[in-house]
Amino acid sequence: MNINDLKTLGWDQFFEGHFQPYAANGYVAGRVASECKHFYYVYSESGKVLGEIAGRMRHEALDRGDLPVAGDWVAIRPFPESGKVTIHAVLPRKSKFTRKMAGVRTEPQIVGANIDTVFLITSLNEDFNPRRVERYLIVAWESGALPIIILSKSDLCDETEARIQEISAVAGDVPIHAVSVVRREGLDELARYLKHGQTVAFLGSSGVGKSTLINHLLGREYLRVQETREHDGRGRHTTTHRELIVLPQGGLVLDTPGMRELQLWNGEGGLHIAFADIETIAGRCYFSDCRHQDEPRCAIREALADGAIDTARYQSYEKLQKELTYLARKQDIQSAIAEKKRWKKLARVASQRAQMKRR
Repeated sequence: MNINDLKTLGWDQFFEGHFQPYAANGYVAGRVASECKHFYYVYSESGKVLGEIAGRMRHEALDRGDLPVAGDWVAIRPFPESGKVTIHAVLPRKSKFTRKMAGVRTEPQIVGANIDTVFLITSLNEDFNPRRVERYLIVAWESGALPIIILSKSDLCDETEARIQEISAVAGDVPIHAVSVVRREGLDELARYLKHGQTVAFLGSSGVGKSTLINHLLGREYLRVQETREHDGRGRHTTTHRELIVLPQGGLVLDTPGMRELQLWNGEGGLHIAFADIETIAGRCYFSDCRHQDEPRCAIREALADGAIDTARYQSYEKLQKELTYLARKQDIQSAIAEKKRWKKLARVASQRAQMKRR
């Protein structure tokens, strides 16, 4: 596989069009493979090179989202004598997988960019959790990528078909694949998503088998694998950073650290898609502003009573809806504060440029 060919890395007309102004100024294109503290590894036509952000780009970045993440296409300036590059700009993103940053701060964290397909991986052992899959589906739909559900470790489950049915009840039309690397089962079905130049992100909790599956696709032990704990079936973090890996048979995979608690960021659109069955029924309520509590002719309450809607699924829907509403309120406050900071920074940058011109 020739990683020096940009098309192998996912380059297409979308990025070509946005890159033209940079090409006219002598920059070359590259794709971010990984970030390590303040440095980046970048795939380019010269191979995999070490890069760092230009001082001006870092200074003018309004927030962390303006800086490169794994999967980004960037405009770079190579320095052949040192074998390094400087990153000067991030090209517009086709898609981005965003979650709320861990902790109490109300800030977004972009996990990966320019992803075509998201493998939402959950294991069929004790860590099996349909509610977590619902949460992942919301974020996946919101990212702009196509979600695919992978049920790993089918060799450890005696009720695979029953669990596939459980996931089908929350997945809608999303494809579901049960796989086992140990038994080499279901793996051939994944090839259709790993075509030349296509990027697939692997998302899931620690210990669900992401690294094992990627090692299988690579045909070698590239990523370190740890055993799951016997008492609860849960794994420990194996991947410690996000990394874009080129597969020998075509396609790229973005490996991400395990995320046991995935906090939503912008998910209203994803919520509508992931819970389309519930929202369709809600549209049949007699009152358009029905709260589904004590209003007459409530279609939701009727569906819960006759089993058309699973109670646990509806409770999950309400919980996620409240979480997004609460988050939106906090974001409005943060946005107002950030906007003030943004204008102050823009004014400062403009003033500095004016001073430099006068000199």
